[in-house]
Amino acid sequence: MNKKILIALSLVMAIVFVSCNKNMKALDASYFKTTPNPLEEKAGKVDATVTGTFPVKYFNKKAVVTVTPVMKFNGEEVKGQSSVFQGEKILDNNQKIAYKAGGTYTMKPSFFYIPEMAKSELYLNFDVVQKKKNYTLPAVKIADGVLATSELVAVKEIKPALIADKFQRITQENQNADILFLIQQAQLRNSEIKAEDVKAFTAKVKEARDAQNKEVTSLEVLGYASPDGAVDLNTNLAEKRQKVTTDYVNKELKKLKSNVTVDSKFTAEDWEGFQNLMENSNIQDKGLILRVLSMYQDPEQREREIKNLSTTFKSIANDILPQLRRSRMKLTVDVTGKSDEQIAQLAATSPADLTVEELLYAATLTKTETEKAAIYQKVISLYPADARGYNNLGLVNYEMGKIAEAQKLYEKALSIDPQSADANYNVGLISLSKGAITDALAYFGKAVGTTGDLNSALGTTYIQQGDYTKAKNVMSEANTNNTALAQILSSDYNAARRTLAAVAAPNAMTAYLGAIIGARTNDRDAVYNNLKTAVQKDSSLAKKALTDLEFSKYFTDASFLSILK
Repeated sequence: MNKKILIALSLVMAIVFVSCNKNMKALDASYFKTTPNPLEEKAGKVDATVTGTFPVKYFNKKAVVTVTPVMKFNGEEVKGQSSVFQGEKILDNNQKIAYKAGGTYTMKPSFFYIPEMAKSELYLNFDVVQKKKNYTLPAVKIADGVLATSELVAVKEIKPALIADKFQRITQENQNADILFLIQQAQLRNSEIKAEDVKAFTAKVKEARDAQNKEVTSLEVLGYASPDGAVDLNTNLAEKRQKVTTDYVNKELKKLKSNVTVDSKFTAEDWEGFQNLMENSNIQDKGLILRVLSMYQDPEQREREIKNLSTTFKSIANDILPQLRRSRMKLTVDVTGKSDEQIAQLAATSPADLTVEELLYAATLTKTETEKAAIYQKVISLYPADARGYNNLGLVNYEMGKIAEAQKLYEKALSIDPQSADANYNVGLISLSKGAITDALAYFGKAVGTTGDLNSALGTTYIQQGDYTKAKNVMSEANTNNTALAQILSSDYNAARRTLAAVAAPNAMTAYLGAIIGARTNDRDAVYNNLKTAVQKDSSLAKKALTDLEFSKYFTDASFLSILK
C-alpha cells in the first residue's frame, strides 16, 4: 500500500472516530417554556412547569443527560429535582429521546421560598454521560426572578381579642317579699307582716332612701289567687289582696317619708305559679299534671282534670295551692357605682378595694400600654383564677412586639378557660405569626364567637396556604390591607381599589398595594403617586420596590427611579 493511500485511510478513520464521539451541542432558551414566568411564590414555595424540547438529530444515541433546575440568587444556588433522559441505545428506565425525531419533556421544579429569591434566575444544568466520557453543556436561563406579592400578608395587621370587663356603672338590686292569705280570704295577718322577708323589704326601701348612690326605680304589688274555685271568686280575691297589700305598702312608705309610687295589678288564677311549683315538687304524678296544663287552656277544664286525680289533688291542696294565695311586693333599686376618677385612683393606690370588674375596667381608663400592663398584672395577682387578666396582659405584650411573653400569657388564660373563644383566637394568632398554619386553624376552629376578627384571621391563613379565592371570600367584609391583597392575588383589582379606599387608617402598605394595582392595570400615575406615599411613610419600601417584579417594566423608568432614590 503506497504512502498516499495510507494517509487517506488515516484521515477517513479520524473523521469517523470524531463523528462517533461528537459532543452534544449547547441548547438555547428558545427550546424551553416556563410557566409562570416570572416565577411566583405561593404558600411558601416556588413551583414551576418547564416544557423542554430536544431538537431533531440532536440527542446522541449512546448519551445519558441529567437536567437539573437551579435557582441562582445573591451568589448562592439551590438545586431542584433532576430529570434523566437517555438515547436510543441506552438500556435503562429513563425517558428515551429518539435521535431523528427528538422529543419534548416536562419538569416541575419546586423550591422553598426565601426572600433573597426575589432577585434571582432559574437555570437548567445539563450533565452528559456519553460512553465513558462525562461533560457539561452550558446552562440555560429559563426564568427571571420570583414574584412574592403574597408575602406582603401581615399577621400583625390582625388585632388580638380583648376579653372585656363586665363593669356596669349602674347595677340593680332586687328585693321581693310574699304575704300569704288564708283560703278565700284577703285579710292581712300580723304573722305575715312581721315575717322576715317583709321586714327585709321595708329595710331595703329605707336603705335606698338614705344612700346617696341608690334610688328606687320601681315598687310593684301583685295580687294572686290560687287556680281552684270559681273564676269570679278568684278574681275578686286577687283584686282585694292586691288592694290591701298596696294600702299597707303606702302606709309604710309614708312612715319612711319615701316618695315612691306603687304600681299594682292582680292575676285572678295563677296557673304560671302553679306550674312552677309543680315542676319543683316531688308530688306523685306531677308529670301527668304538667301534661294536663299543656293539653288544656280552659281554666275550668284544667281544674276538673286535676281534681279527678283524687289522691294527687290532696297533695296539691296541701302543698301547692296555699303558696299561691298571696300577694307579692317587688322592689328594684338602681345602684350607681364608683366614678372613673375613683376607680383610677383606687387602681393605683388600693387595687384590692376594687372588684375584678372594676379593676379590669380601670385598664380601659389608662393612656399608655405600660399603665395597662401594670393594672392587668394586679388583676392576675388579686384574681389568679380569672383568665381575663392573663389574656389581656398577653394582648398588651403582643401589641408591644413581645410575642414570646404574649404566647405564655395566652396559653395560661387558655389553661384556666379552655372554652374561651377569645383565648383560642389569640393563641391561633400566635401560631399564625410563626407560620404554624395547621395549629392556627385548629385554634380558630374553637374561636367561634370571639370578639376578634376571626374572618380576617382565617383569610390571612388562606393567603398563606395559597388559596386566594377562599381568602377573598371570607374577608370580603373587612376593609384591610390583607383583604385588598387577597383581591389583588385573585386579580379582582376593582374590588381591591375599593377596599384600599375604605381602609380606616391607611399606612405605607396601603399605598404600596395601590402601586401594585397600578402596575398590573397599566396605570402609570397610580404607580408613581402611590409609591411616593408609600416611601414617605416607610423608606424601606424604596429598596423593596427596586427588586419587586411587580414593577419590572419600570426598572429603567427615570420617574420610577427618582421616587425610590
